[in-house]
Amino acid sequence: MRNQLTKVLQEQDEAEEINMTPMLDVVFILLIFFIVTASFVKESGIEVNRPEAATAVKKERANILVAISDKGDIWINKRRIDIRAVQANIERLKAENPQGTVVIQADKKSTTEVLIKVMDSARAAGVFDVSIAAEAG
Repeated sequence: MRNQLTKVLQEQDEAEEINMTPMLDVVFILLIFFIVTASFVKESGIEVNRPEAATAVKKERANILVAISDKGDIWINKRRIDIRAVQANIERLKAENPQGTVVIQADKKSTTEVLIKVMDSARAAGVFDVSIAAEAG
């Protein structure tokens, strides 16, 4: 009698277990889906005070961001870059994403000279779709 009771209890324990494998598979697939479809925000590296423009239009494929600080420092991918290295950096980023465009985020107090040098470097690197970021006014 005791053996029968033990056998029945063991069968009940086995029947009550929940198989977690399908649920883990679904969670893993969802995780992969969200990682693949997530869009990552690119930043130039510094915060700039952009001037306002009444005709500002949002660019969708702005993959190469160049920031110019109020002191004339140039930043690409969170790194401070010398003006002589801007062309090489843009060429490298253009090779990684040929469809990307260059957006220059110049501070209100930055000089036009630095802005023009960065634009010339971008065009020398083969990128002719160069935009200047502004706040929508």
